[in-house]
Amino acid sequence: MSDDAPTYRKIIHIDMDAFYASVEQMDNPSLRGKPLAVGGSENRGVVAAASYEARKFGVRSAISGVLAKKYCPDIIFVRPRFDRYKEISSKIHKIFHEYTDLVEPLSLDEAYLDVTQNKKGNPSASLLAQEIRSRILNEVGLTASAGISVNKFVAKIASDINKPNGQKTVNPDEIISFLEELPIRKFYGVGKVTTEKMYQLGIFTGLDLKSKSLEFLEKHFGKSGAFYYSVVRGIHNSEVKPHRITKSVAAEHTFDVNLSSEIFMLEQLDRIAVSLEKRLKRHDVSGKTVTLKIKYSDFTQQTRSKTLPYFISDKSLIMEVIEELLYQEKMKDSVRLLGISLSNLSNEEKKAVVVQLKFEF
Repeated sequence: MSDDAPTYRKIIHIDMDAFYASVEQMDNPSLRGKPLAVGGSENRGVVAAASYEARKFGVRSAISGVLAKKYCPDIIFVRPRFDRYKEISSKIHKIFHEYTDLVEPLSLDEAYLDVTQNKKGNPSASLLAQEIRSRILNEVGLTASAGISVNKFVAKIASDINKPNGQKTVNPDEIISFLEELPIRKFYGVGKVTTEKMYQLGIFTGLDLKSKSLEFLEKHFGKSGAFYYSVVRGIHNSEVKPHRITKSVAAEHTFDVNLSSEIFMLEQLDRIAVSLEKRLKRHDVSGKTVTLKIKYSDFTQQTRSKTLPYFISDKSLIMEVIEELLYQEKMKDSVRLLGISLSNLSNEEKKAVVVQLKFEF
């Protein structure tokens, strides 16, 4: 190789396979091979994760338990055990750190690893990914999938290609053709709404996206247009950041019975604010923007926000703003979920530690 040859980063994206559901099946052998939903119930709640057996019926995370039961009448619902998931996640991350200190966790079940320079001295990112996955299986008992490429964007997409329990390497000279052939719905960062909009504009594949000018994409997608223009050309320079700064802290609750009275809602919001205050104070962060999240019985969602000129973390101050936001306008329907989040955080100034959020079901 000549001295003028380009140098590339070597990025691995590790994604555990149906993590929450797989932990439940590992801990309870009677659940193995059966359609399983973590979170939700036949009557209420939202599915947090589904086993691969349930996914065959169309059960996915974020759908209602009612819909999951409709899709798969034999589905088994189990309550999430976040302490157990964190325990398993910690073991997995210890394995990651034996290979590199450049580990960026995205959640309990996935992370980016920069192995350009690694502790094993192995120049092959593909072999390292294979070894890491093998160790997770042997030492933890769960399967993981991996994507390997020169940047985070391509690595994340690649990790989904050979799921479950597989991996995909996209070499530098394969990136453009890989992205050109990819359905636009599989591009990371292109959600359901954006996918529909792209379809309407005649964009169905990466090649279609690549044919559009920067001006066209910025006109139709605003600031995201430049992102789409770059990534479809394999350009994504975001580094693996071991210490990500939390942008918001939230707490929310799904109710067993829909609420239709603002007074009852205020009582529940007060309880949610207690939980939020504990998280904020535990990690020594405060925020300026308070957001009230409302999910109605028909699953439509609304947020109402207010930004203050000063930082707050005290429950009573949060509730003053929440009460104002609650009565800002009349509820359009009964409510199944309420949540409070604080953003515009003080850690953006003082680099506070990452807060791991726990979602309540």
